[in-house]
Amino acid sequence: MQIAGIIGGARKVVRILARVKAGEKVLIVADTDTPVVAEALATAALEITPEVVTTMMTPRAVDGDEPPAVVAAALLAADVALVPVSYSISHSTAVRNALKHGTRVLSLPAATPDQLVRGGAEADFEAASPTVRKMGELFTAASTAHLTTPAGTNCTFDLSGRSGNAHDCILDRAGKFSAFPNIEANISPVDGTAEGVIVFDGSIPNLRLGRLQAPVICTVKKGNIVKVEGGHEADMIRKVWAEMGDAAVYNIAQLAIGLNPAIPMLTGVWAQDHGAFGTVHIGIGTSANIGGTTKAACHFDGMMYRPTLKLDGRAVLEGGELRI
Repeated sequence: MQIAGIIGGARKVVRILARVKAGEKVLIVADTDTPVVAEALATAALEITPEVVTTMMTPRAVDGDEPPAVVAAALLAADVALVPVSYSISHSTAVRNALKHGTRVLSLPAATPDQLVRGGAEADFEAASPTVRKMGELFTAASTAHLTTPAGTNCTFDLSGRSGNAHDCILDRAGKFSAFPNIEANISPVDGTAEGVIVFDGSIPNLRLGRLQAPVICTVKKGNIVKVEGGHEADMIRKVWAEMGDAAVYNIAQLAIGLNPAIPMLTGVWAQDHGAFGTVHIGIGTSANIGGTTKAACHFDGMMYRPTLKLDGRAVLEGGELRI
């Protein structure tokens, strides 16, 4: 797909979502696998401001890895950063520092030209925003969460004192982060408090496993995964984690609800699955960028079908149907 075919999607990202203004310093962080998306975004940004810089790095090894130091410095210097990369840097220290500095950051993980115009990109983001923000507020107000699914998930989380995050893809204030096009509300449970069993029966896109052939069953104690069972996907997860040699990769980092109405189902595609409407995903590893305290060697998410989520005993999601 050529630039002309995706420039409309790039303009939507730049103008409606990133809210780029005349004279702002815009950084496009790309890697060698995402040049077409980067060029389209840069072209759209240059229609508004001449201050557009594109960096091109080698793809990271895993989602949550750090970018090169020169990219980290550029993030600090930008007013807004658009990050179309093949492996996400959203949970990196570099992005966290940039957000604290006031940079608005829109991640476009595993970006492809097609994803700029189809699927979740077709959503009316402004219309969806009130629901996302309400869910974020409900997360903030809650002290406990209880998640169950027909596949066998039965896990509790302590949310006391933690703030919910409304990732509606609209960068309407300094220091705001969101990821395109997933649209989600999430919260980081208190570190060390999650207890129970989590069964991923949908997809695990971060490790490029995609839609799962067999459920991945994780036993959780004191906020950490202590056992992983299942088929070959579970074997791969155990192997990847063991090779990292970092105990923090087992941390239950995130509880999230997908809220993009243009994504009706899980497909195995990274950026689409995180926002699949009415699904829940659990983030594992780094939590520091979303309100937790853990920094791990990676961060990835597992998705599940037909979840029921209760906050302080009240169902906000029932069998995948929103109840707010």
